[in-house]
Amino acid sequence: MKKAILIISVLFIGVTGFAQNKNAKATIEVDGVCGMCKDRIEKASIKAKGVKSAIWSVETHQLDLIYNEGKTDLTKIQQSIADSGHDTQDILAKDEVYDEIDPCCKYRDPKVVDDHK
Repeated sequence: MKKAILIISVLFIGVTGFAQNKNAKATIEVDGVCGMCKDRIEKASIKAKGVKSAIWSVETHQLDLIYNEGKTDLTKIQQSIADSGHDTQDILAKDEVYDEIDPCCKYRDPKVVDDHK
């Protein structure tokens, strides 16, 4: 019995030791101007399957991500964000989607951007 437990323990340690960490970290630029944008961007990021963490900074426009590379990639995450109405460094939101976001969040309008400074 002790021998069986020892063998199982050694096998378990060996298998977990060779398991790959599939979590990746990335930072991408996403356009937005306010706290409502922050909520929308982070929710759209998390909505992409495999995203574990998404934190966007209003000041820097940087989105820090932790995601499972086996389930998603940066293109899919950026597409989810663009589908919510926000431009990313590689994918622009469609105009009709952008037009639906709150007037306070119109980051393409220089006047709105100036109002948030």
